Amino acid sequence: MAGYRIGIDIGGTLPDLVVSRPDGSTILEKTPTTPADQSEGVLAGLAALAAAEHCPVRSLLEQTASIVHGTTTGDNTLIQMSGAPTGLLVTEGFRDEIELRRCYKEDIWDPAYPAPTPIARRRVRLEVPERMTAEGEVDTPLDEDAVRHATRRLRRFGVTSIAVVFLHSYNNPSHERRARELILEEYPDIELVSLSCEVYPKPPEFERTSTTLVNAYIGPPIVRYLQRLEASLREAGFAHELLIATSAGGVATPDAIGRRAVATIGSGPTGGVVAAARAARRAGLGDVVSVDMGGTSYDVCLIRGGRPELTSDWNWRHRYCIGLPMVDIHAVGAGGGSIASVDAGGVLHVGPESAGSEPGPACYGRGGTLPTVTDADLVLGRLDPGAFYGGRQTLDVDAALDALEQLAKELGTDTEVTAAAVVRIVDAHMTDAIRRVLALAGADPRRLDLVAFGGMGAVHATTQAEALGMRRVLIPQAAPGFSALGLVSADHVIDASRTYLTDWRTLDLAHLNRLADELEMNARAELSHAGVPDDRVRLEWMLNLVYPGQTFDQPLALTRTTDAPIVVEDVAACVEEFHRRNEAARLIEARSQEPMVRGVRLNAIGLVHAPVPREVTGADALAPIGHRRVHAGDGWHDAPVYDGAALHAGPVVTGPAIVQWPFTTLVLGPPQVATPLPAGDVLVEVGAASTSG
Repeated sequence: MAGYRIGIDIGGTLPDLVVSRPDGSTILEKTPTTPADQSEGVLAGLAALAAAEHCPVRSLLEQTASIVHGTTTGDNTLIQMSGAPTGLLVTEGFRDEIELRRCYKEDIWDPAYPAPTPIARRRVRLEVPERMTAEGEVDTPLDEDAVRHATRRLRRFGVTSIAVVFLHSYNNPSHERRARELILEEYPDIELVSLSCEVYPKPPEFERTSTTLVNAYIGPPIVRYLQRLEASLREAGFAHELLIATSAGGVATPDAIGRRAVATIGSGPTGGVVAAARAARRAGLGDVVSVDMGGTSYDVCLIRGGRPELTSDWNWRHRYCIGLPMVDIHAVGAGGGSIASVDAGGVLHVGPESAGSEPGPACYGRGGTLPTVTDADLVLGRLDPGAFYGGRQTLDVDAALDALEQLAKELGTDTEVTAAAVVRIVDAHMTDAIRRVLALAGADPRRLDLVAFGGMGAVHATTQAEALGMRRVLIPQAAPGFSALGLVSADHVIDASRTYLTDWRTLDLAHLNRLADELEMNARAELSHAGVPDDRVRLEWMLNLVYPGQTFDQPLALTRTTDAPIVVEDVAACVEEFHRRNEAARLIEARSQEPMVRGVRLNAIGLVHAPVPREVTGADALAPIGHRRVHAGDGWHDAPVYDGAALHAGPVVTGPAIVQWPFTTLVLGPPQVATPLPAGDVLVEVGAASTSG
């Protein structure tokens, strides 16, 4: 479908908005976050995009084919514990499973470490007599009177959202579905009823309970927000369906998110990871690490084979387990707004507390007085006080100096030395975050390149790459709004599964194929509703296998194609690959154990036509627009300053130097060399890192 495509990423400081024109060119805008109602910030950003395109907002939206939105509403709800008053109905005997948490404790060495704030206190976790066997047979019929009584009790307690998690409902959901009918009869104006058979239709029990409970808790705030935003967009002239980013790196419709709001947890940074993978392929790079440095956090993700790592089943977010596939992003509290402070022992700390957008760093002039990383970068000459935020905001150098001077007095040193120390510490935090991600994955940083984005990513990236022995850093053209750009190019992704517990040798292929056909029919219907034509749908099939006694299953690719049934040879190939992977991972042979089938899984992808960047051309010469005193590398330099918008393939920029765009700045130390690429990206040669060992 021709027309504009808009990506919106709501972060903690400055939301990013990107519009992709029909010719492939893009416009980037940022607007301040509006925490009270994020939809107000979205509409303000759309107005800024329209102004940049020299047209009214209505005209822009009427010509827009799609809007993809990444939201932190779910994350913020869990962080602030401000979700809907939530109750839980469980099978008799399972009332306290959510509290047991599989005995998981974030800090096992701290006996006083507190339990998480409960989503549903014990008085609103109620048992219902009923039970299904693991095979899906009714062991104890559902006590309908007990469901009605529990619903009335929860209503009296002020509950507005109810999670229903009955034993083995993934094999037979009839009790859960009947419970929803009874709840709606007793409580017709309830905001949401979340069934585990729809949110997480697979074992184990704790993960299913936790995921469904989180969905019930964050669902109403997300639904309310999306309804407000959709209404505002329709009123402003947008005629199509708003699409929402998911934690698996794809997008979904609001209807789908209404049923599984938990799929938006951690979805905010995934757009940038998707775009980073595309940019790395475009630049001819191999495996890379993507880093996103904004105002509040620093997000790290390893991308191998052109795809980000995914984790499932054991994802802990904001102290709750969410058993859905998520792009494996590691976040630390390090960003431009990270606050620097000195503890009682005279030790300098940076972060994780952030000044956010209100009041923001001291140099913003909005009432902030605490020194931040942005203040330090400004004092070190790495930011242009007159060109920040596209020249719309003048940074107050004196306010930054005053804030850092107070810190310097506590440390007994001067202001510039203190600013350099703040930058060194935050760089160390971020470098350690990358090192930790790579160590857990068994990856050698010397064999990887870095893709840096976010408003502050290019300011600090070369320092981190140099410390890790990386050879190159890629700064994408739209780096400051890369997460929003990634949303524009993100494919629709539906990850769904059906549970079937059996020994693989006695597998009923007819039953397995019925489950697979049901998954495919539902996925195609949802993608069609989202406007994806059938010829743009790609299906990836997996068989979930596990050794007897293991908790988490392992998905193995099936060779099933469209209109072809799963045959015994497909299953046998999965079993062989399952044995091989376990032997490689554990260095022991376990073929005497026959794996169990836990179900079939479908990854349905609706392919989106990604924007194709136009090649940037220009004259051979590249002249600086000025010079300024900059702290880069190990000391101070009189560095040339270049206009990033004037970069084009051909001339290179050699450090020490500064390259500045409207929303970000690249700091080059000696002897780093930046080479502009045809698509407008910039590839920095950090040094000749060794690839041995």
